[in-house]
Amino acid sequence: MPRELIADQPGHTTLREYDEEPLKPDQVRAKTLFSAVKHGTEFRGFQANTLDSSDVFSWEWRMHMRGQKQKDVFPKRLGNMYLAKVTDVGQNVSNIRAGDRVFGHGPVRETHTLSADRVEKAPDGVPWQALMATDPAGVALGGVRDANIRIGDRVAVFGLGAIGLMTVQLARIAGARWVAAIDPIEKRCLISEAYGADLVLDPRESDVGMVIKQATAKLGVDVAMETSGSSAAMTDALRSTRYQGTVVSTAYYNTPMQNLHLTGEWHRNRIRIISVRSDSEPWLDYGWDKKRGNKEAYDLLVEGRLTAEGLIDPIVSLDRVAEAYMQMNEHPETGIKLGVDHSL
Repeated sequence: MPRELIADQPGHTTLREYDEEPLKPDQVRAKTLFSAVKHGTEFRGFQANTLDSSDVFSWEWRMHMRGQKQKDVFPKRLGNMYLAKVTDVGQNVSNIRAGDRVFGHGPVRETHTLSADRVEKAPDGVPWQALMATDPAGVALGGVRDANIRIGDRVAVFGLGAIGLMTVQLARIAGARWVAAIDPIEKRCLISEAYGADLVLDPRESDVGMVIKQATAKLGVDVAMETSGSSAAMTDALRSTRYQGTVVSTAYYNTPMQNLHLTGEWHRNRIRIISVRSDSEPWLDYGWDKKRGNKEAYDLLVEGRLTAEGLIDPIVSLDRVAEAYMQMNEHPETGIKLGVDHSL
């Protein structure tokens, strides 16, 4: 029987066998080649220890409802994107054939059975890592657009996970002259250098705000992008930003803000702070929404203007993914974005 990755309880993963349902006339079935997970959003639900679990967010009221706990969602499937090879096609499907490679959003599992209109053919010659990076690239693109980065701007990116590393590249594409990248994890810093960062800093080893001010003749960056979800990083972002500059956060802050100081830098420098969430629509610019943003991010990856080389790390077999998932959750310094090679 095929297997899939699930969280059987908060904070614990396992592989579970599942039955294949009969193929419907408008469906296709595909055997998975590669999968990837989404660390920030997915790990938050996997841990089930944030405000989303204890005080459910009401979309009607657009606020957390205190004391209203989330219904039990375990066991729950884990995973974010997949690339697969079509093995079976329903009798009413004409646009997809057996042997085609398809990709999309979905959990880590050995097969995917989907309506034909929910899958997209994978383009030839595009690395699978790039296809797995379309989700973080879309989030990063929304942040860069909301930040209104322009030709000649100086930008600092705080947090070099998948979204942050995409942001480093997109800031340059948007016109940034100079990009600083900040993260305490060495392997992420090294990739940011390969992605074009001009200055790479470990916040444990230097006063990031001071170093950036020194590098910009005391001015600071025009835009700071905070993608890490760390309150300490937000404070460093505020210290690094020029008078009347902009701080954009694409992050969800899982824990109470322990080290955030809304004191001199934010107040006296009149810094604007923008929250970005690509799923929250409409976007700031008329005519832009998640669908268009994701399509643009996808096109940049297919064209090779964005790269995901080195981004999927570690890459494990399906047999090892449950263990690797918990390892990445507990020790994020061991990788960047967890991937699964189903041929291993």
